[in-house]
Amino acid sequence: MRRLPNALYRAEEVRELDRIAIEEFNVSGATLMENAGQAAFDALRERWPRLRRVAVLVGTGNNGGDGFVIARLAKAAGYEVRLWQVGDLARLKGDALTMATQWQDAGGNIDPFTEGLDLGGSEVVIDGLLGTGLNSDVTGVWADAIRAINDSHARVLALDIPSGLDANTGSVLGVAVKAHLTVTFIGMKRGLLTGAGPRHVGQLVYSDCRVPPEVLMRIKPTCSRLGFAALGHLLAPRPRDMHKGQCGHVLVIGGDTGMAGAVRLAAEAAARVGAGLVSVATRPEHAASISAACPEIMAHPVESTSTLRALLAKATVVVIGPGLGQSDWAQQMLSAVLEQDRPVVVDADALNLLAVEPVHRQYWILTPHPGEAARLLETNAATIQADRFAAMDALLERFGGTIVLKGAGSLVASAEIPVGLCSDGNPGMSSGGMGDVLSGVIAGLLAQRKPKTIETGQAQALAARLGVCVHASAADIAAHEGGERGLLASDVIAMLREVVNPAQFS
Repeated sequence: MRRLPNALYRAEEVRELDRIAIEEFNVSGATLMENAGQAAFDALRERWPRLRRVAVLVGTGNNGGDGFVIARLAKAAGYEVRLWQVGDLARLKGDALTMATQWQDAGGNIDPFTEGLDLGGSEVVIDGLLGTGLNSDVTGVWADAIRAINDSHARVLALDIPSGLDANTGSVLGVAVKAHLTVTFIGMKRGLLTGAGPRHVGQLVYSDCRVPPEVLMRIKPTCSRLGFAALGHLLAPRPRDMHKGQCGHVLVIGGDTGMAGAVRLAAEAAARVGAGLVSVATRPEHAASISAACPEIMAHPVESTSTLRALLAKATVVVIGPGLGQSDWAQQMLSAVLEQDRPVVVDADALNLLAVEPVHRQYWILTPHPGEAARLLETNAATIQADRFAAMDALLERFGGTIVLKGAGSLVASAEIPVGLCSDGNPGMSSGGMGDVLSGVIAGLLAQRKPKTIETGQAQALAARLGVCVHASAADIAAHEGGERGLLASDVIAMLREVVNPAQFS
């Protein structure tokens, strides 16, 4: 067992890794299967040390072969094990058939699965049904077996991937196992970490099944897991003679009538991650209250584009959208921003306005959640969530720049940098204002880059990647201290300073 790797693969790429290990490095398929079963059994014992009764459901492919291995190992260790075969036993072949034979030779029985099977007496149910080869909705006896697992109220261990979950997209293909623990093998499947993946995977454990490291180097992944290990150099300690003019000036535009909170959250987040100066352009009735609540923010009453242009001229990075609304005033603010050629983070209602009149730009950052992404692409949120990677490709083609597709397993991509997936964060972030904080974090981090570099797409993509990680980590710290339910955006802001000073607080 190893820490989760950063390389994320499509299902077909993992199958190619299997092939390379077997055909070019002379690692037998049976050895890989044995190692997978052993890794899963080790994880089982570590997670549930007092466990004694195990139910195993196996399919007719290699995922079923892994199931036979863990069943045999559990029986040898003194566990009470029952195993049910889903699908025609006669379809077993190759290494899976070998493992089934070894299970029987060890005294194990293979019972045929029948509809209505009650697994309620099991302490843990092991899902060895379908694996990563699934590409259509689960039906028939397979759907019945998945429902039996989910209805058992037992703890569930999934082998490689919860059956019914698309390994490439993280979408549910009709019905999927809801696991408490998933042990995945050889290569991390990207669908485990985004879309519906986190809801079905539970705790995620990785095993390379002892394949030679050279195998994993043979295929360059098209997606990577984002983390501070690769981005920490962007948060190096500051030189002792640094001054605020070197840390950038963020201008946040928004806060239409009754929505002052959103623009303040974004502005305060930009300040908390280290922007030298932060200004707000908002409706006149909100300016005084924002400055009073956070004196470090320079809040300006703005009714006309001429006033806004004077503020834009002083800004290093612009955020537009938090609490912006979709009024004529909002449209005028957005139009004035798009006339400029400076870096801009586009969020919330600015995205909704952009959906009406799409614009393609090389250097900007768009931060839609699935609903906003659906409007930008003239579809619905369900379609976005069905394949978030395809949605990213479509957003990049239509709008350019850097895209942050928010949600469980947020994705970040640009023309210069491939897709990155942030696996941090928690369900407590499902509350108002979280997206406003993220837009401020990204802008504040970008503003601190050298002025001559922030114009580049690569610099903006790196700031977006780092911003997503900082935001998620701050939310995880806040949730650890006070719980997920009731987590507020302002709670996350309170943790930002700790996260962006890793050397100081380590």
